[in-house]
Amino acid sequence: MKGYYQDLITEKSWQILIRLKSKIDFVLIGGWAVYLYTKGLKSKDIDTVIDYDNLGKLQKIYPVSKNHHLKKYEVKNEEVDIDIYLPFYSILPIPVEELPKLTVRYDNFTVLKKEALLILKQKAYENRKASIKGQKDRIDIISLIILPDFDLSYYQELLKKYKSEMFYDQAKELVMQTKTIPELSLNQHRLAKIKKGLLRKLI
Repeated sequence: MKGYYQDLITEKSWQILIRLKSKIDFVLIGGWAVYLYTKGLKSKDIDTVIDYDNLGKLQKIYPVSKNHHLKKYEVKNEEVDIDIYLPFYSILPIPVEELPKLTVRYDNFTVLKKEALLILKQKAYENRKASIKGQKDRIDIISLIILPDFDLSYYQELLKKYKSEMFYDQAKELVMQTKTIPELSLNQHRLAKIKKGLLRKLI
């Protein structure tokens, strides 16, 4: 499978993520959360939602800096960054303090439910669609929404609740426009078959 990052970097990121899980509690969001669900593209950076108690624990492990502009905390660890979103401080399309209520246990991680995760991914894509990261966001979005157990009705409920209804049209457009995803070994025939049933539900 073709990836967006070198295997050495994604493996290093994964090992950092495993170590982090053994030390503190957090909600996993971002690319690694998508990977757990889809087993598609691996990630380079680690995106987490952490409360203030666990932020203090993290500060004993890594040098943590505050990014005032982007309203998050972060750890710069050579090629791998850890982004930390905190309740009542960070800004995401779903309020950060709401995210722990929208989680499941998956592969021994506390992970954002895939329908909420999709909304966060769509916001990231909107902000950087022209970049390499934006191209990966697009693949992550498609790989989530084509999962057989993706709950479209629940996704719509979340969009309405958090006033993000515009992402519904974005999702539909991305599905319609995407013909192949070689990174996921989805050729035109296979993807068209998946899309046929999905588009009936989306429209």
